[in-house]
Amino acid sequence: MELLFAILGGLICGAIAHVLLPLRSTRGQLLGPTVGGITAAVLWEVLTWAGWQYDATWIWVVALVGAGVVALAAEWLLGRRRTANDAAFYESVKNRGGAGATRRA
Repeated sequence: MELLFAILGGLICGAIAHVLLPLRSTRGQLLGPTVGGITAAVLWEVLTWAGWQYDATWIWVVALVGAGVVALAAEWLLGRRRTANDAAFYESVKNRGGAGATRRA
């Protein structure tokens, strides 16, 4: 049951990360909550396998703060990368003339 609450907390931390950071239009709305939830679940399981107790404070702090930090990093990095890639694509299309240009992955 505690794992469910840890995942829910990670989802909330990821949603907050999505709202706090700029460039929201460059990434999906579910990226932050997904990364936060997965990170919280993984951290929770690793810490319980390491012998940390469910009712201890530090397992909650590490799982939720870790989920928030990883979600913030993912949102920030992917937002900046998307902006840079869009600018590079715009420049390449502008230099080619733009008509009929296709995007290459």
